[in-house]
Amino acid sequence: MKNKSLVSIDDLTTDEIMKILDDAAEFEKNPVQDLLLGKVIATLFFEPSTRTRLSFESAISRLGGKIVGFSDAGVSSVSKGETLHDTIKMVSSYSDLIVMRHPVEGSARYASEISPVPVINAGDGANQHPTQTLLDMYSIRKTQGTLDNLNIFMVGDLKYGRTVHSLMMAMSRWNTTFNFISPEELKMPEEFKLYLDNLGLKYYEHLDFTDIISKADIIYMTRVQKERFSDPIEYEKVKNVYVLKNSMLANTKANMRILHPLPRVNEIHTDVDSNPKAYYFEQALNGVFTRQAILCSLLGIK
Repeated sequence: MKNKSLVSIDDLTTDEIMKILDDAAEFEKNPVQDLLLGKVIATLFFEPSTRTRLSFESAISRLGGKIVGFSDAGVSSVSKGETLHDTIKMVSSYSDLIVMRHPVEGSARYASEISPVPVINAGDGANQHPTQTLLDMYSIRKTQGTLDNLNIFMVGDLKYGRTVHSLMMAMSRWNTTFNFISPEELKMPEEFKLYLDNLGLKYYEHLDFTDIISKADIIYMTRVQKERFSDPIEYEKVKNVYVLKNSMLANTKANMRILHPLPRVNEIHTDVDSNPKAYYFEQALNGVFTRQAILCSLLGIK
């Protein structure tokens, strides 16, 4: 995979995905190594981020690499009117790989086409978030022992949620049953459902999941993203439509796990945190090991 960019989860073959997950398991056993010694990684975050940026920086630091970049476009030359084209051309001359988050869909693909060094998409608008998907898959395989024949519940913002879009695309390579739970305003877009139809995979849409929660192997909660709404009234209507509480988990499967890409707002009550089925903080930690595997894979380092 050396010198290959990671813009969409579809940029990876199934074998490449499994290799990254296997490598992540090895990094979990031994996360501090000098594999990136002498490498410079640029982190360009045109949108706010906590977990993604810090886990990438942690992954790079634990492997001995150096970090350049910015976490606020307002402190870069973008604020002076510099184009994305020029920013990428300039930064690629300073670094061995670029990690980029940008609010515009398609920006990561554009950057990968003009950059002479690999580009990792750390989220482009409501489009894709492939490294989150890989750490989600690592978390699913680690807790369930498999990626096959699982019933995955996706709850909340399925219209704008790039994490659910990427995860659905990735898990459709296995025999996955999907349950989409959202208000009408935030339903899974038709193109993704058509994609599943063409593969012959089962999916079901619900407005509520209280009565069917016992069927879930994975509950993937998402927040309603205020920043994606142009009308604040529409956001207020749906922001608290789903709140997962500890009392709702009584009859769920013993090995069911709750994932969330974080940050959460109100969609998972804090009384769930002490339940052994809550896995979202461990999931965030898994991001460090998975991103170590991704970085080394794209740089051709074994």
